[in-house]
Amino acid sequence: MNKLILFTLFIAAMFILSSFRSDKKKKIIFFGDSITELGVKPNGYIRVIEDMIRNEDKATQYELIGKGIGGNKVYDLYLRMEEDVLKLQPDIVVVYIGVNDIWHKSMMGTGTDYDKFGKFYTALIQKLKAAGAKVIVCTPAVIGERHDNSNPQDGELNHYSNWIRKFAGDNEIPLVDLRSIFLNYSKANNPNNLDSKILTYDRVHLNDEGNKVVATAMWNEIKKLSSNK
Repeated sequence: MNKLILFTLFIAAMFILSSFRSDKKKKIIFFGDSITELGVKPNGYIRVIEDMIRNEDKATQYELIGKGIGGNKVYDLYLRMEEDVLKLQPDIVVVYIGVNDIWHKSMMGTGTDYDKFGKFYTALIQKLKAAGAKVIVCTPAVIGERHDNSNPQDGELNHYSNWIRKFAGDNEIPLVDLRSIFLNYSKANNPNNLDSKILTYDRVHLNDEGNKVVATAMWNEIKKLSSNK
């Protein structure tokens, strides 16, 4: 009789523990620059993803945290990764960086050279994965929204984006290819080839439609990654 009671208690305890595990929210950190910093504001892409989660009755499954700082480049993310990301023990980290690495070269004479960008990016992702986080990477979208490669930084944006695409493919990391998504959107919805006011309000930072486009692309990848065992 005692053995039966102990066995019953053991089964009950296992059931309770498994319930706690299944109810634990997946913690997702969005790691980036001013685009991500603005993502936590009303109508920002992180807030839009939260709306999508609620609309799919999954609010109990996810916790979203924005860790964006204006002006950041890839090496800034590497330097603050421990304090801003790893200490929070995220399940998934969405890395959205690269615009300032390119933009600041011509704007302020700073930025990140191509070879150094790849080295810092690789070290960043390796450390996140070593800590047990799943990672999603994003290509930088636009510095100007013309769709004919006439924006001044288009060449470098394509160059750096190609590196991220190859890195993601070689390492089997989910990719949100915002560069391609924005270019295709502009081709379809920007007949006058304007350099802003399509998905951005200033050639770089997202307007409401841009936030929706980014949120949709990221949420699709997050769902796919979350469903993988």
